Amino acid sequence: MSKNLELCTLQQRFGNTVTSSQLKEYASEIGISYQTITKKLLNYKSGRGIWTLDQQVEQLEHIYSDIEIIPDQEDVTFVPQKDPGFVPFGNFSDLKKVLSSKQFYPIFITGLSGNGKTFGVEQACAQLKQEMIRVNITIETDEDDLIGGFRLQDGNTVWHNGPVVDALERGAVLLLDEIDLASNKIMCLQSVLEGRGVFLKKIGKYVRPSAGFTVVATANTKGKGSDDGRFIGTNVLNEAFLERFPITFEQEYPSEKIELRIVSNAMEEQDLEFSEKLVRWAQVIRKTFFDGGVDEVISTRRLVHIAKAYKIFGKRNKAIEICVNRFDADTKQSFLELYSKIDETVDDVEIVDKQTTV
Repeated sequence: MSKNLELCTLQQRFGNTVTSSQLKEYASEIGISYQTITKKLLNYKSGRGIWTLDQQVEQLEHIYSDIEIIPDQEDVTFVPQKDPGFVPFGNFSDLKKVLSSKQFYPIFITGLSGNGKTFGVEQACAQLKQEMIRVNITIETDEDDLIGGFRLQDGNTVWHNGPVVDALERGAVLLLDEIDLASNKIMCLQSVLEGRGVFLKKIGKYVRPSAGFTVVATANTKGKGSDDGRFIGTNVLNEAFLERFPITFEQEYPSEKIELRIVSNAMEEQDLEFSEKLVRWAQVIRKTFFDGGVDEVISTRRLVHIAKAYKIFGKRNKAIEICVNRFDADTKQSFLELYSKIDETVDDVEIVDKQTTV
């Protein structure tokens, strides 16, 4: 960063007179030593522990003459919509309590796929009327995707804030979805996870968190990778990164009673008996999975898919079959055969051998 740009940034934050404690704070935030920055400001020292910046901010505006910063759209809201079919369970009340406190208190939520981790965060924000910005993490996600960067727009260089900066400025909940897919590039969020905001070094701007800002991360693992290979692509996250999440919620699948409400809501109580059989079927499969008998599970999300397919096609066997086609042939057949034993109205041979027409 140029000396002029640093002068401009310091003046914007502290005014024309800067103290040694302010310089130490600034140096720590941008990751350089106190000695380095005082050397750059040697000509501005006006007393012991005091520097007077005699260049006015207005005189330095030419530094930004070719940079346009796209302002936030004040009329845009990021409050999620309430889902009438949502049924709270597990750690939802604790999650909601943390978010309603408006304190900065990062949360890590871990659990098997399809058990409502992301949905729960969304609905907690919806009920609290709290803005939420979701970022789907992949191994390719980098600082530019998260913090922001320059873009060419109509031949001009334009700075665009990333979702992290938007969340900081708006006091929104930043949801880092599937965080265990991230590479070490996610370490650019260290200062954000400490509640200190972020310094945008490319434009010389420091963004502090607004009231209500916090971070929630969801993952299928605990950031230690997947030993059984079930979640391919998950990575071992840096221990220092994980340590910045004070609490971890372990999300389990809902109880049979709660899951029945979820599936019934998705089916709009079109067939309560079918919902009961689906839930019982899923519970048996999960028990077998945890006992090591099968390699796959029927998630709550998968049951909702079946319920919605049933609303469309009106046939139990077809709804189940097209929603378990994602599994390998042996797993699919065993799941279908098990369901036929639970639901006498469906024949397993009919399900397996029937030519499906979508």
